Amino acid sequence: MTAPSPEFRIEPATERDVPLILTLIKALSEYEKLAHEVTATEDGLRRTLFGSQPSAEVIIGYVGDAPVGFALFFPNYSTFLGKPGIHLEDLFVVPEWRGHGCGGQLLRHLAAIAVERDCGRLEWNVLDWNEPAIAFYKKLGATLMDDWSTFRVTGEALRQVAASRASAV
Repeated sequence: MTAPSPEFRIEPATERDVPLILTLIKALSEYEKLAHEVTATEDGLRRTLFGSQPSAEVIIGYVGDAPVGFALFFPNYSTFLGKPGIHLEDLFVVPEWRGHGCGGQLLRHLAAIAVERDCGRLEWNVLDWNEPAIAFYKKLGATLMDDWSTFRVTGEALRQVAASRASAV
């Protein structure tokens, strides 16, 4: 792996970056073979990322004026640590810039944000088949949490769970 270009920089995303963010999300979904699951829209991203109650933050990596990657993250909380944390939802570098240190710089930048905010941890998920990402994260010193499984409810199942709250005992 070579060091990123001296022109590499990281900027917090702004509302004007919404079309770019959606383009990067779609590129990530294609890489993860999940393009069929993307329902995000520019309007939805604008509202949820830059509206009155932002749900997440985005940083974008550039080489010169060209965007080459992004990280989308949001706060979480550790009851055991009694501290906030950061959950990295997505980290993506366009294929032609992989292996140049851009992903590592984005992750290090996010780690610095976590330290500045007095967070107890930075965590994320990775697809089991994504061996390049797993190797990259391990090389940085990340620990694979083998004893935890991710659960999710979405769509109709989410609505059913919410509707059943009145009948729960």
